[in-house]
Amino acid sequence: MLSIVLRNEGFEPVWCAHGDRAVDTFREAKPDLVLLDLMLPGRDGVEICREIRSTSGVPIIMLTAKSDTIDVVAGLEAGADDYVPKPFKTKELVARIRTRLRRLPTASKERETLQVADLEISVDGHTVKRDGKLISLTPLEFDLLLALARKPWQVFSRELLLEQVWGYRHAADTRLVNVHVQRLRSKIERDPERPEIVLTVRGIGYKAGEPTGK
Repeated sequence: MLSIVLRNEGFEPVWCAHGDRAVDTFREAKPDLVLLDLMLPGRDGVEICREIRSTSGVPIIMLTAKSDTIDVVAGLEAGADDYVPKPFKTKELVARIRTRLRRLPTASKERETLQVADLEISVDGHTVKRDGKLISLTPLEFDLLLALARKPWQVFSRELLLEQVWGYRHAADTRLVNVHVQRLRSKIERDPERPEIVLTVRGIGYKAGEPTGK
């Protein structure tokens, strides 16, 4: 049924019903996005997500019948960008898919480079470097960092980040933001326990750190 809905929306779904074949199917199909059920026969969705994420930044949306905190966070920590609990409305799922497939627009056609602490962010090139060395981020992690970096004077609430980065237009699970900030910090901070790039503003949310002099 889901495949029919997605085809009617203009997508070309490739279906795999068994966890043991999921990674091979992913490598063969090279999809633009992965819808991954948390509970599959054979390997479960968390393990599959972790393996896909180890080699690819492709957007991953988890589908889960479980809304328990442990299961949801396990999926997000494994690398999922978003999750949709069952039962869900197909319009909502399609909206989430389209949001993950679009990127944040650049402010202009001019070359844009931003500085946050000791990071250099190339907006048009979608790259992040420290001391000339490339730091690999998923598209969503890049969009999260970019949203903060473009307005370093602003403190972003988790709800605002959900709207700007995830495309939510209503109250949603702020754990999405918290887990992705942790993942982002693990990649870009020299010491994730003492962040200088993505700063926590207690009781409000997050903001970008100040650029450092060279």
